[in-house]
Amino acid sequence: MKVSNMTSPNGNKVANQFIIMNDNSRVFQSYDSVITIIKDDGNLGEVTLDKHYWNYSRTTSKYRNQFLHETTKETQAKIDNGTYKLANLN
Repeated sequence: MKVSNMTSPNGNKVANQFIIMNDNSRVFQSYDSVITIIKDDGNLGEVTLDKHYWNYSRTTSKYRNQFLHETTKETQAKIDNGTYKLANLN
């Protein structure tokens, strides 16, 4: 397992915004809350978002967008059409 800070557009490490990687998943954690899990264990790219915190604050959304490489509007559309799952991750 490897934990690293996310980086700002200027390339600086961002406090309290983390990417956690292991053999079959990537996790975005904001402060003490898991926001997003991408599993790569046979269901390549299966994305689960925390149902309570996925859109919790402007900062969480900014770095979730960076992690997923998309906008909040695109994320919401994927939740609505069932591409992304919501679950209690915390």
